[in-house]
Amino acid sequence: MTVPENVLAELCTAAAAAADKLATNIAGLDVGDRLGITDAFLICSAPSERQINAICDEIEHQVKTQHGSAPLRREGRGSDTWVLLDYGHMVIHVQNEEERAVYGLDRLYADVPALDLELPDQDG
Repeated sequence: MTVPENVLAELCTAAAAAADKLATNIAGLDVGDRLGITDAFLICSAPSERQINAICDEIEHQVKTQHGSAPLRREGRGSDTWVLLDYGHMVIHVQNEEERAVYGLDRLYADVPALDLELPDQDG
């Protein structure tokens, strides 16, 4: 695993925040060796623009509160399909189910190690 412990802790916080806002199909990926520009991805799904934005807001709040980190940028605000939170050391993708199926980040990075996000079993 190439993900530093502090980054994994932030990723787990983000995953728990997403789960609290009913995100589905939450996955963490160790992309550090493959990409070199970030250590990890968090990918999750939501059915609507409102829920996508609520998930992102909660992730930002919890990661800031618990770890003092804020995203370098947030792309896709107001999008009903995909919002990205770029923290530099981790990138979070919150997508609707159709967008996730079309772009297939899970398939594109199927060869990288999955991360244990310390979440109970997820639907989706």
